[in-house]
Amino acid sequence: MHFLVVDDSSTMRRIISNTLKKIGYSNITEAEDGKDALSKLDGSINIVITDWNMPNMDGLEFVKQVRSGPYKAVPILMVTTNAAKDDVIQALKAGVNNYVVKPMTPETLEEKVNAILK
Repeated sequence: MHFLVVDDSSTMRRIISNTLKKIGYSNITEAEDGKDALSKLDGSINIVITDWNMPNMDGLEFVKQVRSGPYKAVPILMVTTNAAKDDVIQALKAGVNNYVVKPMTPETLEEKVNAILK
């Protein structure tokens, strides 16, 4: 299982990556924004975990780009501080498979990842 973790905060990328490692996933590629993530997205990526609020290309635009490209079937989990119901709806319409509001517990992240992978 190969994860692509996208967040402009290196601390948040580390937290997510460490949580994934604790639940048994060690194949992780990191990207600092949507543009960086698009350049790293290839056929080896099984799931994407992305933030929404990032410079250069935000998570919502990144999701739209992925959904219109050759890797449109790759599951995407959005992890963000955007907690408004309208934001959740907008992200789901753009094509995310699930949504987590920061701050989150490792248990919540594991639960959402497992739900996507089933």
